[in-house]
Amino acid sequence: MPVLSTAAYETLIASDIYVSESRFVIKAPGQRSAQVSSLANLVQTTGLSAGQEQANEVMDYIRSRTALADLDKGGSVETLFAHPDADFLSRYPMPFVKKTRESLFRYYLDMITVGLDHETGLVVLRVKGYAPKDAEGLNQRLLVLSENLVNALNERARDKQVSEAEKRVALAQQRVVKARAAMAGFRNDRALLDPAKQATGVLEVANKLVGEKAALQAQLTQMETQTPRNPAIPALRAKVAAMAQAEAGQTARAVGTTNGIASKLPNYEALYQEQEFAAQNLNAASAALETARSDATRQQYYLERVVEPAVPDEATLPHRLKTILTVLGASLCLYFVGWMFLVGILEHAPED
Repeated sequence: MPVLSTAAYETLIASDIYVSESRFVIKAPGQRSAQVSSLANLVQTTGLSAGQEQANEVMDYIRSRTALADLDKGGSVETLFAHPDADFLSRYPMPFVKKTRESLFRYYLDMITVGLDHETGLVVLRVKGYAPKDAEGLNQRLLVLSENLVNALNERARDKQVSEAEKRVALAQQRVVKARAAMAGFRNDRALLDPAKQATGVLEVANKLVGEKAALQAQLTQMETQTPRNPAIPALRAKVAAMAQAEAGQTARAVGTTNGIASKLPNYEALYQEQEFAAQNLNAASAALETARSDATRQQYYLERVVEPAVPDEATLPHRLKTILTVLGASLCLYFVGWMFLVGILEHAPED
């Protein structure tokens, strides 16, 4: 009875099901399919190649309720699944099943198949329908929705990249403004424009005074030795003393005191380095922003159709003979199990 019922249904009642297949891949601009050795394939076990992550997102989208909602705007998908040429056991809603969004989603998952062909790296999308045009049309619409999803992901990634780059530029600008304000405050408070250059100038003056004082001291020593009663000796001694005092003053202005230029140099160098680093950081952030804006003008990933969905001219489902043979095998197994069970009971039954 199960075999006869199945055979009657498959041959007389079951509707023809047409399958439309398409293949696509998610690529990045300039992506090349490199020849990778089998050893490299074994070693490379972590990470996703360019586009593979986006392909997984597209497959998850096709299998989601969101895709069904996008397809079923106006109830078009439900109309296709409730095709009048479909038999009463196959069409939506199936017998003893309520007409709900959840039951429609389960039926939708039975009518579409999407997966990754690991040998070619292509995403294979198969859509079933009770009419050739229905299967092909639904496949086309899913491809269009997938392309829209990839474009939306690109737009979201570009906006995020540019937004983050703009935030880094804003922070770098704030750092530059803060560093310049600190440098200006230091110069105004300490009355120094560039301590290093000013200290160099002060030391040059001090060295010049040292040389002049040495020359005067030599002249004074010679005069005291040769003409100790020379009336110019007191004036020369006063001039040497003035030179020594001026030299000490210049040296003290540069080093040796808490108010000297050397004591202010570490703070100046720290502020100067911060100002330089802030300017370099701003230049790098500005360059990154320009790169992000340049990348935003190019599409990062795109869906490339390798095999367009065709209108099937022959029904490939259901597999009638396979189904009948499967039911026949299962029925025979159940029959023999029941027969052995019955024989066992009869053998152990008490004799009257």
